Amino acid sequence: MRGAFEGAAKSAFERLKGEEVCALHFEGEDSHFVRFNKAAVRQAGKVRQMQARLQLIRGRRQMQGDLTLSGEAGEDRARIARMMEELRGALPLLPEDPHLAYLENGASSERAGEDRLPRAQTAVEDILAACKGRDMAGLHAQGGVCAGFASSLGARRWFASHSFNFDWSFHARGDKAAKAHYAGFEWDAEALRARAARAAREAELLARPERTVPPGRYRAFLSPYAVEDFVGTVARRGFGLKALRTRRSSLLRMAEDGRRLSPLVRLDEAPSAGVGPDFQEEGFAKAPRVPLLREGRLGDPLVSPRSGREYGVPTNGASGDEMPGALEMAAGDLPMAEALARLGAGVYVGDLWYLNYSDLASCRITGLTRFATFWVEGGEVAAPLRVMRFDESAYRLLGENLIGLTRERELILDPGTYGARSTRSALAPGALVEDFALTL
Repeated sequence: MRGAFEGAAKSAFERLKGEEVCALHFEGEDSHFVRFNKAAVRQAGKVRQMQARLQLIRGRRQMQGDLTLSGEAGEDRARIARMMEELRGALPLLPEDPHLAYLENGASSERAGEDRLPRAQTAVEDILAACKGRDMAGLHAQGGVCAGFASSLGARRWFASHSFNFDWSFHARGDKAAKAHYAGFEWDAEALRARAARAAREAELLARPERTVPPGRYRAFLSPYAVEDFVGTVARRGFGLKALRTRRSSLLRMAEDGRRLSPLVRLDEAPSAGVGPDFQEEGFAKAPRVPLLREGRLGDPLVSPRSGREYGVPTNGASGDEMPGALEMAAGDLPMAEALARLGAGVYVGDLWYLNYSDLASCRITGLTRFATFWVEGGEVAAPLRVMRFDESAYRLLGENLIGLTRERELILDPGTYGARSTRSALAPGALVEDFALTL
């Protein structure tokens, strides 16, 4: 894929005229996908795809276009030639862009992670062995993803990583299923078996008679996956400079009124520890770490080059949507093994689902409990709970009602494959809270 990237850049740049500037952003993947149902392989395939975005700039005018690369040099040159002519024809029709920001130097970087993945067949065999005898449905994806950036002004960047992501559930009965995940960079069959065994225990617990609790506020323990669900929703609308300056941020009360979360809450955007590229789509290097929340106080915003130009603020290499892609939440001092004992009586929440804002200005989020959610008594699981809606403010859940965070954290790789494999990730602890609001 590196060759296709370099070839595409050369083909585009040799067609420039006069004072035109061209930039190319490249993304590719070479992935195996295996879909399971009833603990058997139902569909297997391999995807190799490459996408390019061309940006043509003349003065303060710019135009962009996307195209798929085939990897066949002659065909790709023809596609690029057509795209360049389309972009050139559109430029005179466009107004000048007052916030145009592009890399004007010859910056370069390269980061290519080691490929430590097993053969896809080995992974499948381990999965089938770990899930034998269970009503399992899931999707396993593994392989390399890469990204590149090139500019006619001399910039060159390249990134590649190799990861796997097995996302599955064990069906228990009716609408009850135990959700499980195993993702990372180096395959460990024993770790997979341990996670499958844990999910199997949860499925057995889900087979117990269901319990219904009335709407109200309950002491609760949220698994790392539930914490990531909630924090990730906050982060998507909370930390962008554009959202803060236009007063559309869900954390505006922190920015303008001095509201705080618990001092236990520390949250970073940490691209250097994630699975995605260390540069954004315009080629600007991402800051290795951006402190978004520090001891419950609002930290630095995510600043894209365009927002930086508009508001006169130095960019920290955020993407154009100014959403985090590699969240890292600090651990606490609660041992995971003691979480249920510390919970005592209340709700264990394994996953949250269909999250959305019920009140953006108050950073209040609603959604559903799903999969392994249990009623706990005396520090022991007593019964599965029916699916319920929750409605909680970040200022309560991560603020006044946060009791503690776990020592252990879970690396969570986004299993999304819509269009291409996602490179978003998070490192999250579990959380013990009080007065968690459940509704019907």
